[in-house]
Amino acid sequence: MYGGVALQPVYAPDQFISMVEHVERVGIADLWLTDSSLHSRYCYSYLTLAAVNSERLRLGTAVTNPVTRHPALAAVGISTIDEISGGRAVYGIGAGDRPLDALGLKPAKLALLEDSIVAARRLWTGETVDMQARGFTLDDAHLRFPSRPDIPVYISASGPKTLELAGRVADGVVLLAGLHPDGLTYALEHIDRGVDMAGRSSRPAITVFAYGAIDEDEDVALAAGRTIAAWFPMTAPVYCGLAGLSPELVEQVRAQYAGGEFQEAAKAAELLPDDFVRRMSLSGNRAATREHIRTLDKLGIDSMAVFPIGGDADSRLATITAFAECLREEGHVAP
Repeated sequence: MYGGVALQPVYAPDQFISMVEHVERVGIADLWLTDSSLHSRYCYSYLTLAAVNSERLRLGTAVTNPVTRHPALAAVGISTIDEISGGRAVYGIGAGDRPLDALGLKPAKLALLEDSIVAARRLWTGETVDMQARGFTLDDAHLRFPSRPDIPVYISASGPKTLELAGRVADGVVLLAGLHPDGLTYALEHIDRGVDMAGRSSRPAITVFAYGAIDEDEDVALAAGRTIAAWFPMTAPVYCGLAGLSPELVEQVRAQYAGGEFQEAAKAAELLPDDFVRRMSLSGNRAATREHIRTLDKLGIDSMAVFPIGGDADSRLATITAFAECLREEGHVAP
């Protein structure tokens, strides 16, 4: 298993470049950037910054969606990043989430998500595409520049239908299921159903996103992990029961938090027991982090990506450093 880092492009360009250099220096393999409408800077521009200020990192969207831009333009965007970076791009795509509300848009249906992937792959191969898709049209469309034809496509998934779609068509999965083994097993089972439906010989690569902080002061770490733990009752409640949260508490959290940006969840998060927070997020010290790594190892997870939240930029860099050191202590290095 290898390590990744996910960041929101909320930092000034110079600060972001320093963070990219730090992420590569400590031995992380993947850098994922969110594509979050108005919440942060434009992810494709910041992926370009990352591409020209790194040599080894794989660079992915985490994740783009087929709603805020035409799927063909997203395919052009990630192909351009791939060319600039010398073949290091990963196309992370999902249905979209609550940040779409500010644009008057709704998350994509699974049919649109699947058709967007089909279109991107056809365009990358140099094909001229005529396509009446479920949500967009391509009319005699083709890329007028060469592209790597096999840019990896990762689908962001937590719900069963999206997990099964990922199992059917994706090269990889960005898995949002917390860190409890029962929830992860549930998600993997649905991915495997999709694999079986498609008659594929193997499961796509699995990257588990782990939100939170690593800190020897457990109160600090719990405070960081608590807000993302409150995201699950509204957005992916099945994982709450699997991690031991009562239905009554699920409903209490849902009554106070509508499932938008996780930074808005502070009040609802106060309702959550510490044990549940620990099961859903990085919210402990290095020993606890190493235990999470061992759990994912046993399940055959390919990659664990830390998404540092809480505190300032320096504290987030400290979490990234601690995570990289925990991976090395467990015998994992970047491929």
